[in-house]
Amino acid sequence: MMPDTVRPQPSALYRWSVLIFISLAMGGNYYIYDSINPLERIFIDNLGFSATQFGWLNASYSVAAVATLLIGGIIIDRIGTKKAITVFALLCLTGAALTAARGRAPVMIAGRTVLGLGAESMIVAVTTALAKWFKGKELSFAFGINLTIARLASVAADNSPTWANRVFYPQGPAGPASWQGPLLLAVGAGVMSLATALIYWGLETRAESAYELGKAGAVDKLEFKGIFRFDISYWLVVGLCFTFYSAIFPFRTFAIDFFTNKILATHGGIAAMEGAKVHALEQAGRLNSLLPLAAMIATPLFGLLVDRTGKRAWFMMFGSLLLMPVYLMMAYSNISLYVPVALMGIAFSLIPAVMWPSVAYIVDESRLGTAYALMTLIQQIGFFIMNLLIGQANDFAGAGLQNPNGYALGLWIFSILGFVGMALAILLRIRETGLHGHGLETITTGRK
Repeated sequence: MMPDTVRPQPSALYRWSVLIFISLAMGGNYYIYDSINPLERIFIDNLGFSATQFGWLNASYSVAAVATLLIGGIIIDRIGTKKAITVFALLCLTGAALTAARGRAPVMIAGRTVLGLGAESMIVAVTTALAKWFKGKELSFAFGINLTIARLASVAADNSPTWANRVFYPQGPAGPASWQGPLLLAVGAGVMSLATALIYWGLETRAESAYELGKAGAVDKLEFKGIFRFDISYWLVVGLCFTFYSAIFPFRTFAIDFFTNKILATHGGIAAMEGAKVHALEQAGRLNSLLPLAAMIATPLFGLLVDRTGKRAWFMMFGSLLLMPVYLMMAYSNISLYVPVALMGIAFSLIPAVMWPSVAYIVDESRLGTAYALMTLIQQIGFFIMNLLIGQANDFAGAGLQNPNGYALGLWIFSILGFVGMALAILLRIRETGLHGHGLETITTGRK
């Protein structure tokens, strides 16, 4: 009997081609998610939205994301990564198209819900696919490139009032702003996502017959029976995840409107010229994009620093300390907005570089899937609560160009989360330097 022919491994060029196409597919869904960030005031002025209704656009996404955490992994296991990425890309495109179709809140909220079902599942599917192609090779670097491309899409969405100015103002700065044009750009991003997903389907299909592929990585699934057996240190990290991400991502939802009106308040407020309003919107987009831009560059560097020094709970305390004053600085001082945004960018880069890897030191490897899935689910619950709460706070306080001080209530809510995060980080350090520590403060890597 002849032995089975041993098939070759895919070439490096083939693997990196795969990485580029599935990263572009994921970047498309990042762009769609962040495409509404510059549009809050346009929705309020042109479509009669309230801030609460605008908050529902991302809150509904989070509801869908929670459902995805329960069923998404099962779907990927059943149909495989190439089909899953394509199906989820199609859902992202459908959600973007539905959001852009009608300028009515219920239709747009339905579109964002569909997006949540597709986008979160796609992230899991892409993660699984990367493990299949790069495990045992350049997996960490591949994940870094994948995330960089995805976050570049977020930067592009935040800056769309600048590079797509004619789409926002088709009749020029003095004319009315378009609510639909920017959303059609997001539809275009969805088309790109689907097209690159289909290309990946073709690449994987060809590779299955020509190359020896690795097995897909395990998909995070939520096992309810194991939830209550986690260590206190794990729950402190989960609490920090809830407070930190709830203070960052829902803020990004409303930040461009706040930044725009904060800037305009120094240029005549409601009496500002139309050109000044357009310029303020562009500057606000640049400010908001600094957060994902900083994370792209600094998060890996902070990760290397923490691996070298240990002191993970200490670094989480430091990141929380940076976050505590930024919202009150924005609300009550006339300091340049770039200062608090820079502090926030450092915290946004530092805490994730420490927090997510710390779970691997606290939780047994066999339960990491459950631990990360639970952590992500609770994070999405925070997004849901805060998007609605800040929208209602802005409506209650009458926040807007006529009343820039009305944003202070929402900013106080964000600031309180920073103080809670600091308390949790202190408790974590106390526990990890005591008898029940897991080595968060002592384990280092990269040294002989």
